[in-house]
Amino acid sequence: MKASITFHGGVGSVTGANFLLEVYPENGGVDSLKILVDCGFFQGSKVADDQNRQKFAYDPASIDYLLITHAHLDHIGRIPKLVKDGFKGKIYSTPPTREISELSLIDSMGVLEKESRGSNLPPIYTEQDVEQAMRLWEVRNYHESFSLEKGEVKISVQMRDAGHILGSSMFEFIVNNKKIVFTGDLGNSPNLLLPDTEVLKDVDYLLMESVYGDRNHESRELSREKLEDIIENTMKIGGTLMIPVFSIERTQEMIYEIEKMMDEGRIPPVPVFLDSPLAIKVTSIYEKHINYFNQSALAQSHLSHGLFKFPQLRQTLTTDESRAIAGEGQKIILAGSGMSNGGRILHHEKRYLSDPNSALILAGYQAAGSLGRQLEDGLKRVKILGQEIEIRAKIISVSGYSGHKGSDDLLDFVTKASDNLKKVFVVMGETKSSLYLVQKIRDYLGLDAIAPSPGERVELSL
Repeated sequence: MKASITFHGGVGSVTGANFLLEVYPENGGVDSLKILVDCGFFQGSKVADDQNRQKFAYDPASIDYLLITHAHLDHIGRIPKLVKDGFKGKIYSTPPTREISELSLIDSMGVLEKESRGSNLPPIYTEQDVEQAMRLWEVRNYHESFSLEKGEVKISVQMRDAGHILGSSMFEFIVNNKKIVFTGDLGNSPNLLLPDTEVLKDVDYLLMESVYGDRNHESRELSREKLEDIIENTMKIGGTLMIPVFSIERTQEMIYEIEKMMDEGRIPPVPVFLDSPLAIKVTSIYEKHINYFNQSALAQSHLSHGLFKFPQLRQTLTTDESRAIAGEGQKIILAGSGMSNGGRILHHEKRYLSDPNSALILAGYQAAGSLGRQLEDGLKRVKILGQEIEIRAKIISVSGYSGHKGSDDLLDFVTKASDNLKKVFVVMGETKSSLYLVQKIRDYLGLDAIAPSPGERVELSL
């Protein structure tokens, strides 16, 4: 059999993951097995930008399978559009990824509809498209081998734990006894909640992320100290601490960390508001799938109040409950979105970013063009919900809570998988980050590594 990979998204950019693996029969027939890995939104200042509305570069009806690495929107956001445009194949992921994806896709519709009204264009997809996608979606567990086939072509695939978020997977394809791996996003091990990223062996072709390909994170311990200090100092002067969080993983890690600090008496027992309906629902899925946790988190989950519940934590589901937060004194607010490009966090940032007693923590990746990136870059004035806001609050970055491996850990991951590696495709990173990692892999490991261009197609020697 022959195979090729075409890079339709997630190249030259962190977002928009969309990769096409084609496997051709031995006799040279043209009827190939077509497998998509991920189908995500391009993200930045807007969700529903022109790029997400464009026609797919391939016929969705021709795709046989769609495999999903994890439930972040930059990996799943265009699945309903794919279905709307003709895809009728099977979708595979782990059980948590399917459950969280359904919540995320339905939740994103509110933003999509709002942006559509502003542009006088129809929404990218409807609830019916989401429902149809879920009907096509099947689940498999880690290390459970299953077949993908079409006509004469049959290959096997299994998922490995990527350690990024709950249920996140790497896909291992076996074609002609050769192993082709798509990593999705790789977790920043050790993780507070999840097991470490699995070590891979005997890989022939590796397609891997590079979000932090050009830099390392500060240590988890340093980030924990910074978080503790900023909470203590902000509460001492009666301010508000805002933490823009991704509903998946970062929210649950922050709850876990803050709860632990309060239990140990390291920070004052102030109200902590989880102001995100999606994050609240996702947290309930985390509680349901504790078998995916690491041993330390599992032990904590057996405590009387559990992992994600403690007396100071208040969940605000309704808009009225969210508005009422402003009437509270010193407090910590966890709210989406993680890049401040939508969600309830904008209302809190509008209220408190001009307050010198308040502070904001950036605990995750901030995409180019997002409000979070503007704050990270140190802009002194930003526009929020149509209003110009002068930044007087403290802005602190804590990179140790990142859900992605840093540069050295990415190299270490490749090193452990390098015995048979013929080629490494570095994707899902800004251009400078991907190119830096490419050069690092070439220089340190002597491997053939490239950063593909959008639309580039590469033949694999099998």
